[in-house]
Amino acid sequence: MEYYLAIRIFHGAAGVLLVLGVFAHILMFWKAARRGEPELLQRRLRRTRLASLPAMTLVALALPFSGWWMAHLANWPLGQLWLLLSNLLFVLLIPLVLLLAGRLSAWEALGNGAVPAQLPRTAAVYGVLILLLLLAIMGLMGAKPL
Repeated sequence: MEYYLAIRIFHGAAGVLLVLGVFAHILMFWKAARRGEPELLQRRLRRTRLASLPAMTLVALALPFSGWWMAHLANWPLGQLWLLLSNLLFVLLIPLVLLLAGRLSAWEALGNGAVPAQLPRTAAVYGVLILLLLLAIMGLMGAKPL
């Protein structure tokens, strides 16, 4: 049973880190946009696109595998409603992450020039939707039987 506990800890920690990472990035961009410093915003966009986004993507892609492994070790049937709904939400999460990555790359491509007001709003909406989907997935995972 020690494998089960290790996978359960890894799975829970990865989910919490992912949610905290998305929340921290939303807060970071909001603060940088409020200050009105385009150089700071460009540095944060570049760092996010080159380091944070790929790292959070790897953590997010590890969640279905660790979740499947955990369900397999616990002998839970994969047809349970909470598991199917969380997988459906995860499938909805993937295009939102890709859309957010596209908005961030378009924002970074503009450089220090004038940024249309719709671009940061769209990126913020995608970020908030991603955060809500992750919280819903975590809620479904918390509702599972022990």
